[in-house]
Amino acid sequence: METYANIMAKHKPNPLGPGCIKMYLVSSLVFLCSTMNGFDSSLMGSINTLPNYTAYFGLPENGNASTGIVGQMCGALFIWMTDWYGRTWHIFFGCLGVCIGTIVTALSTSLPMFIAGRFLLSFFATCAHTAAPLYLVELVPAAYRGTIAGMYNTFYNVGSVFATSAVYASHKYLDQGDNLDWRLPLWLQMVCPGLVCVLIKFYPESPRWLVAQDRHEEARAIIATYHANGDLEHPLVDLQMREMVSTLEVKDGSSWKDLFDIRVLVESRSSRYRLMLNVAFSWFGQFSGNNIVSYYLPIMLNGIGITDTNTKLILNIVYAVVGWVSSIFGSRLHDVVGRRKMLITTTAGMTVCLAIVAACAAGYTKYGNKTASTVSIVFIFMFGAIFACGFTPMQPIYPAEVVSNKMRAKAMGTFKLTAGAAGFLNTFVGPIALSNIGYWFYVFFVFWDTFEMAFMYFLFVETKGSTLEELDVIFEAKNPRKASVAAAKARKRIIREGGGTV
Repeated sequence: METYANIMAKHKPNPLGPGCIKMYLVSSLVFLCSTMNGFDSSLMGSINTLPNYTAYFGLPENGNASTGIVGQMCGALFIWMTDWYGRTWHIFFGCLGVCIGTIVTALSTSLPMFIAGRFLLSFFATCAHTAAPLYLVELVPAAYRGTIAGMYNTFYNVGSVFATSAVYASHKYLDQGDNLDWRLPLWLQMVCPGLVCVLIKFYPESPRWLVAQDRHEEARAIIATYHANGDLEHPLVDLQMREMVSTLEVKDGSSWKDLFDIRVLVESRSSRYRLMLNVAFSWFGQFSGNNIVSYYLPIMLNGIGITDTNTKLILNIVYAVVGWVSSIFGSRLHDVVGRRKMLITTTAGMTVCLAIVAACAAGYTKYGNKTASTVSIVFIFMFGAIFACGFTPMQPIYPAEVVSNKMRAKAMGTFKLTAGAAGFLNTFVGPIALSNIGYWFYVFFVFWDTFEMAFMYFLFVETKGSTLEELDVIFEAKNPRKASVAAAKARKRIIREGGGTV
């Protein structure tokens, strides 16, 4: 039968054609949702260190933990709405809500007002940056899904750099006692969501959502434009329309109650396998040592004589830049090497880095060894680079790839809830564990990441190069992992031979 790999081997569309250029522009706008997320995540950590901010709200010197996690987990409960009014409307309303939340926080005159603004902001930000990767996964061609959709999460680091730099510059040049040094970075939080609000509704809706609404001709036009450079007769268009229609037929008698029906997540063996991968990778992406590995970084910097606050802020910026560059390389490598090999290999590298950091942390805390302190700093940066290369591009993408079209919106809610639970554990349990057992918590993650490697090897499915509908066949196999590896080998052979049938 004719497959995506056959067609790509014989009739590969020009990746620099007009339609593909439009797709890159669409994706670039959607990337700003990730930038917004990274800006928000880094902003409060930086602002909490500013004396003017803590003094204004009467907070302790180390600032205050906001209601971000609560807002995120509440926002995840509303992702089902993307099945009702579409992916782009959910992105629009999410970004609009972030702008409103930003106004409330930036104008806050009391702590309750500030916390309310933070809740609104994190709630609507979750709506936007949960729908955004879902939209990209459904719009981008399978051949470039890892690269383009994977690039989405790399812009988290861009937002982190912007936020840290904004706070650094504001503190350095606007620390006049008028509170502008912390209010200005809050206002800057409107830039990315504001741009998305203005432009997103000029861009196409997800073709898979359109097919589910029985709007086939609109979906066909979008596939032709963005996958085949406007050629309605290209075999890719017919193939993908057939696949989408076969899996997204409009059911007679469907109602609004179906939007709340979560049985779709567990209704069959394949659905349960998909949900297991979705939840597992959501957890791994937040609980692999990545959120606690830099805990000892300030202590190690003090150990080698780096005590200046501005220098530490600059090193935080460098850490974010290293992560961004590594994640860009990783997003492309996921389409070249494949998801399984990339994730297993980088998890192995993370395990080695954590073991060395644990040993060096022990050497410094027990014996005051400055060489151990320096080595620890190097491997903390290496861990960040390796994690960014393997995990960062796939964090929101792999959980969306492995679920079926009818599961995807609800499963992305599951993804955010799982990631939020892991984040809650990191925020509230991690510091307690570190304060009680210190570097032994790193040792725990050495063993945990080893378990992750085994789990990935035996259970993770390869999604590289397959359309979302081709993955449906793989997940119906007795052993989806083996079926996906066999399909990847067959696809590679077809492309190498320049086409054929399978």
